[in-house]
Amino acid sequence: MSEEMNEVEVKIYTVGDLVKGVVTKVEEKQVIVEISDSKLGGIIPISELSSLHIEKASDAVAEGDALELEVLKVEEEVLVLSKRKVDAAKSWEHLIVKFENNETFEAEVKDVVKGGLVVDLGVRGFVPASLVESHFVEDFSDYKGKTLTFKIAELDKEKNRLILSHRAVIEEEKVRQKSEILSSIQVGQIIEGTVQRLTNFGAFVDIGGIDGLVHISQLSYQHIDEPSEVVEEGQKVQVKVLSVDPENERISLSIKETLPGPWTSLAEKAPKGTILEGVVKRLVSYGAFIEVFPGVEGLVHISQISHKHIGTPNEVLSEGEQIKVKVLEVNENDKRLSLSIKELDEKYTEVTHYELPEESKGFQLGDMIGDQLKNLKK
Repeated sequence: MSEEMNEVEVKIYTVGDLVKGVVTKVEEKQVIVEISDSKLGGIIPISELSSLHIEKASDAVAEGDALELEVLKVEEEVLVLSKRKVDAAKSWEHLIVKFENNETFEAEVKDVVKGGLVVDLGVRGFVPASLVESHFVEDFSDYKGKTLTFKIAELDKEKNRLILSHRAVIEEEKVRQKSEILSSIQVGQIIEGTVQRLTNFGAFVDIGGIDGLVHISQLSYQHIDEPSEVVEEGQKVQVKVLSVDPENERISLSIKETLPGPWTSLAEKAPKGTILEGVVKRLVSYGAFIEVFPGVEGLVHISQISHKHIGTPNEVLSEGEQIKVKVLEVNENDKRLSLSIKELDEKYTEVTHYELPEESKGFQLGDMIGDQLKNLKK
């Protein structure tokens, strides 16, 4: 009686039952399992070891492993078992919770296939190429073996369909970074950034997870037609924050305000009396504005244009004309530069006093008048 009670109860298993077994032998294409409460042995075909394709059984299990298995077939001397189906059933439960809670999790990329990546989560998870990164990736070969963070993009247990996205995690992180930057950035702050892309109206600069716009007028003190004249994509630049609009996620930046102004040290570069070459930029009723340095225009008052009387500057000047000017006065604080054209006009140099020849000296005025009268009488 006692010996019968000590004997292990032998169970009769049917298809669909769950059993526990220990791996006793690992062959290339199948695994032998001992089931303690069954008179039959068990085998696991290689196709039932993993949700992913494997080349040999040892890639999934080793001798001595204790496994939970599901009965697929009952034959005369053996139970055909599945590890894959038990793993999948457990995984689906966890995956459904993750999907419903929009959770982020890590997983290793097991394989790179046409169109994307494959991940083993107890069930086969597929990451389409468009959901791997937020930017285009030409070659995914380096991704095999990498551990990435994912969110579940699509889940259908009945169709055994699991679509994952790493891109969603990246974009969520960008949103979080944007929110942090927008709440911490201050107008007037100077930040290092990277030029991301150029447009005809300016340059977008990444300042740590969010792009700000440097309008073309804020790229340089001198006039430019294209942003590419002064910056290029990938270039590191210093920018000053001009304005922040958190609601619309817009940041206005300036590069030129981080640079020395064109009027800085102008008195040293062009002191009074300096002769400069410039371009006529604008003609107004009271004079002409001449650009003598990028971003620096000086005024030639109408009275300093010509020695001749003129009614309007355009009588002698035209916009776009290159001319030489002389500096009369520099005022850096008020950004005023007074210039003259007429002081360089060689046709109107100062007339020196005429000196009589030595032999003429000593003549009296009366002698000269007398000589003239004699000539008239003749």
